[in-house]
Amino acid sequence: MSEAGGRGCGSPVPQRAPWSLVAATAAICLVSATSVWTAGAEPMSREEKQKLGNQVLEMFDHAYGNYMEHAYPADELMPLTCRGRVRGQEPSRGDVDDALGKFSLTLIDSLDTLVVLNKTKEIWMMFHFCDPRGLLGGHSLAIMLKEKGEYMQWYNDELLQMAKQLGYKLLPAFNTTSGLPYPRINLKFGIRKPEARTGTETDTCTACAGTLILEFAALSRFTGATIFEEYARKALDFLWEKRQRSSNLVGVTINIHTGDWVRKDSGVGAGIDSYYEYLLKAYVLLGDDSFLERFNTHYDAIMRYISQPPLLLDVHIHKPMLNARTWMDALLAFFPGLQVLKGDIRPAIETHEMLYQVIKKHNFLPEAFTTDFRVHWAQHPLRPEFAESTYFLYKATGDPYYLEVGKTLIENLNKYARVPCGFAAMKDVRTGSHEDRMDSFFLAEMFKYLYLLFADKEDIIFDIEDYIFTTEAHLLPLWLSTTNQSISKKNTTSEYTELDDSNFDWTCPNTQILFPNDPLYAQSIREPLKNVVDKSCPRGIIRVEESFRSGAKPPLRARDFMATNPEHLEILKKMGVSLIHLKDGRVQLVQHAIQAASSIDAEDGLRFMQEMIELSSQQQKEQQLPPRAVQIVSHPFFGRVVLTAGPAQFGLDLSRHKETRGFVASSKPYNGCSELTNPEAVMGKIALIQRGQCMFAEKARNIQNAGAIGGIVIDDNEGSSSDTAPLFQMAGDGKDTDDIKIPMLFLFSKEGSIILDAIREYEEVEVLLSDKAKDRAAILKGKMIPSYIINSNPEMENEEQPSSENDSQNQSAEQISSSSQEVDLVDQESSEENSLNSQPEALSPADMDNAASISPSEQTSNPTENHETTNLNGECTDLDNQLQEQSETEEDSNPNVSWGKKVQPIDSILADWNEDIEAFEMMEKDEL
Repeated sequence: MSEAGGRGCGSPVPQRAPWSLVAATAAICLVSATSVWTAGAEPMSREEKQKLGNQVLEMFDHAYGNYMEHAYPADELMPLTCRGRVRGQEPSRGDVDDALGKFSLTLIDSLDTLVVLNKTKEIWMMFHFCDPRGLLGGHSLAIMLKEKGEYMQWYNDELLQMAKQLGYKLLPAFNTTSGLPYPRINLKFGIRKPEARTGTETDTCTACAGTLILEFAALSRFTGATIFEEYARKALDFLWEKRQRSSNLVGVTINIHTGDWVRKDSGVGAGIDSYYEYLLKAYVLLGDDSFLERFNTHYDAIMRYISQPPLLLDVHIHKPMLNARTWMDALLAFFPGLQVLKGDIRPAIETHEMLYQVIKKHNFLPEAFTTDFRVHWAQHPLRPEFAESTYFLYKATGDPYYLEVGKTLIENLNKYARVPCGFAAMKDVRTGSHEDRMDSFFLAEMFKYLYLLFADKEDIIFDIEDYIFTTEAHLLPLWLSTTNQSISKKNTTSEYTELDDSNFDWTCPNTQILFPNDPLYAQSIREPLKNVVDKSCPRGIIRVEESFRSGAKPPLRARDFMATNPEHLEILKKMGVSLIHLKDGRVQLVQHAIQAASSIDAEDGLRFMQEMIELSSQQQKEQQLPPRAVQIVSHPFFGRVVLTAGPAQFGLDLSRHKETRGFVASSKPYNGCSELTNPEAVMGKIALIQRGQCMFAEKARNIQNAGAIGGIVIDDNEGSSSDTAPLFQMAGDGKDTDDIKIPMLFLFSKEGSIILDAIREYEEVEVLLSDKAKDRAAILKGKMIPSYIINSNPEMENEEQPSSENDSQNQSAEQISSSSQEVDLVDQESSEENSLNSQPEALSPADMDNAASISPSEQTSNPTENHETTNLNGECTDLDNQLQEQSETEEDSNPNVSWGKKVQPIDSILADWNEDIEAFEMMEKDEL
């Protein structure tokens, strides 16, 4: 307990206690319970905890060292191509790139992580040589180190001055009638200037406007300039006043000028998450009653409407009993940690356990998953929120179960995300494919929480209890609560009424209340959720006909309709449905209810159109195939690099047969459109072919005749990537393709270049073609295995996101209910602008290469992709290929390993920094 804490964790705090006491006590209570609670799992020895902590340090060194070696001074590392991501030099990713500004974002974001991990040498190097543009977390720990007298005696508030300069550059964003800031500002040109390319926005997310108070108030209290805290408070005041008064919920998106809610759905995930977090933490850090009152009011609404244990589902703010969507996003994983800070442990344990079960099924938490735990968005950008909640739950309960959870996270990161140049985000958690991306928050948050999870108090060079975490896991000192309190408290909460909930007492929760004399309390909450994911089956689709004219026989069913039958056409006419023959040979159905013979006939027409849409959707889903994986398994990759590949509608089906493994070789001619001139080179290997000039099936036959055991088609559109383009599904040529026996996969140019670059550097490159990435332990038989893999054995089993299955269903429903309906009847080709569904389809044989695209939403919303079915007894059967258990392997002592090598010492990197900085400055001049 820190000296400022005063009372023990279970002692009530007077309602108007000194704020330093309240703030410190609230933060301390998280760790005080650790020594009290040790049930639910076998205690982990000090030696094993130290071993895992050291493993986290090694992982950080791998990620940070590769950033410094391959990316600095760029903002982020691209770990698959081993280079820095510089805005404008890579294909735009939209809003994701807004944070990039060529100011070494990853390095700056890692400042206080270096302190937490006791990287004292690197700390000195960082502050001495880099040019950070303001991080208050770095300043907080810099002055702490200086006060200790061991490090940074030269530090003279340089980071604080940079933060102040940055703060003044941000203030013009608040020049709106509401006080809500613009969602973005150009730091060089400000707002509204032509060069700024900003200032025309009308909307911002609730979290965007409501997650400023900690940093801005800290900046005011560090510097004495009150304007920053005033602006942040004004924005929070406005959001509070605009809450929906009957439900006390806020929406996702708000108009910054009028205050009208643009998106009226409400949850605790993306778009809102940190707004709630900062209300509670602002009370802890700043000691203002109104922040806690507001949080309690919102929290009561969350637990009434959004919390459906163990789920947290979005609802409509005006109709909170009505769910707004049937899926959850990964960002809500922070909420159990916030509930711990609140003192509401039971729902925190429930939601955390549900999330953990999803992780055990997919190795990582998908960006979004449905209420029946199917993958909705398959990406995972190495988000730290689940690790954050795991840390807080362990600190609150001391239950060693959460140490085992953290161990699983470490194993999965090393096993599936670690690549030679860092850690790569997951492109698809189902296949294990990678994305060329390692966000700065991965180093700033993930390793910090994992290290603190396993660290004892003596392992950290300062007292973590004296600080509060920002939403980005930076540390601000609690003593700010009593510093420069010159802000008048004008934001007194209006219309606040006392809520009948004992959790809202102004006390630090007592462990005997949280765990009432039951050493198995947490375990008893988790146990019913152990199999909640595996036992959940996809819910059956309610058939359309069940909702219409019960008992009456429809005059025409969609499945019976024939466009050449005159009787059918007459029935359609009576129902107000007309048939239009398009110039390209397609047939389009359009309904005008006003043209129906009667209201009953119009209703029949509506039902027919809905049936036709469902039938078309089902037919297209039958053709849809999930993405596949290309895994590089030879030295020095050993399965660490996994690429997302498009499937083929012909050839060997990798989901039903054993994967194909072999060395790769380029075909000659490279386009594979004629008999190969180098059959000896591709015989028994996987042939690389370039897209274009002939059909995919023709390429497959040519390489198969030459003796290839598989084929990889690489896009001829230079720079194309699965990051920015919909995935291809290769169709046949309109003929019988049963003669094609080998597997065929498609890679975009960027992913294909990774293989081609590997060939140029290592000559012999072996890959694995499969439906999903395989366990590296099986791949590494007899080969070198890093120490972090040997003992691992995990259990197997931008604000606007891509359109979802639910979205497309809503779209269809809205269009069906209109007075005019239309639907295309397509054989193998569909018009994108007229189709009422978003399922993939194969293009006609006349199209060169016969490529059928799969949009991001289709990659994740296809009900067949989770490989689950229901047997006759109603039980769920998981048809996913289970990863093999890890086998014993022996260490390879090959001295030539370079990709998997340990990170260079900082001293050896410094020699290259001056040259890098000069080149970077020259690049900036050229760009200007």
